[in-house]
Amino acid sequence: MFLQNDLIQLICKPLLVTFLLLYFVAATNSVADSLKLLIIAALLFSIIGDTLLMFANNNEIYFILGLAGFLMAHLFYILCFHKIKNHENIAGRWPWAVAVGVYYGFIMSILIPHLGDMKIPVLVYGIVISFMLLIAALLYDMEDNRTARYILTGAILFVVSDSVLALNKFYHPFRFGGYVIMTTYIGAQYLLVKGLVRYILKEKNN
Repeated sequence: MFLQNDLIQLICKPLLVTFLLLYFVAATNSVADSLKLLIIAALLFSIIGDTLLMFANNNEIYFILGLAGFLMAHLFYILCFHKIKNHENIAGRWPWAVAVGVYYGFIMSILIPHLGDMKIPVLVYGIVISFMLLIAALLYDMEDNRTARYILTGAILFVVSDSVLALNKFYHPFRFGGYVIMTTYIGAQYLLVKGLVRYILKEKNN
């Protein structure tokens, strides 16, 4: 039963993100904005990552490739958030950097003794997703606070999902780990897309 549920979750994740991608394209169809390509790329690499992770139990290479897919997705989200940050003239805030850095150090201190050959890939991935969270946190100062809340909450959920996934795989498996990973991940992607659609459409009307 657990394997069947795990398989269902792995299949549903890329399908749900595909639906989010289609929704994003349809919702912003009338808008010409360079942000769109970055967001589409982030969602496409997320789908690639999800698909590769479906085969991670067969060969470790699929987990590494899936990790690379999500690393690319986060890089495109970072580029997108950074572009918004510059457009909104938002300054950096060191307390956010400290908070994100402390969390990264905490989660890695738990994982590092159990990573083995995956130490470098996981450390690099952790730095990238932490930076994605940091830029999303800085956007909380934008004028449209509702959009900011969507984006920041989505970024936090993404970090939670990946943290649980890493703990579940390398540290200790959780009974309902798969469900937590899936719900926080889908929630993350949904809120990010919702916030970014709102931002793009509001910019069109300004």
